Amino acid sequence: MSTDQGSISWAIFVHFAMLSLMTVGGGILVLAPDMQRFVVDANHWLTDENFIAAYTIAQVAPGPNVLFVALIGLQAAGLIGAIAATVAIVLPPAVLTVIALRISARKSLGGFGRLLKAGLSPLSVGLMLSAAWAIARAADKTWEGALLTLLTAALVLRTQLNPLWLIAAGALLGIIYGQM
Repeated sequence: MSTDQGSISWAIFVHFAMLSLMTVGGGILVLAPDMQRFVVDANHWLTDENFIAAYTIAQVAPGPNVLFVALIGLQAAGLIGAIAATVAIVLPPAVLTVIALRISARKSLGGFGRLLKAGLSPLSVGLMLSAAWAIARAADKTWEGALLTLLTAALVLRTQLNPLWLIAAGALLGIIYGQM
């Protein structure tokens, strides 16, 4: 492991560990905008295209969506970066959860627990919208791309169509459009 890989891995670990404590109900994907800002805009370890590819792979691959942090770490700093990113995302919330469970087992949180839950719901929605906006901005470099994103969002919101069909259609259009 080179010094660069070590320092990049450490930076990813520290930043992602802090971000992981802000996830609500396993919603690590809503932190994608800040991750994108950190690895693409601030440090230039990845391009927008690399980041979007990692995010997309995690969405369509079977298994947990958190997979994309390992891909980000891998692209930025090799295997050590992938391990650092994954541990940073998983370990802090796991420790916090164990502590919270121990405290709640001893006493009921009552009204405070209900207030906390009610306050976190709008926060979760806002973070998801922020993630969608950041990814659309990074992916949509042309008006055609922006239009495709809007049409896809409208279809997802207005129909019962499985999003995997829309992903497949987008991939097909990408292949056809790329051939022209």
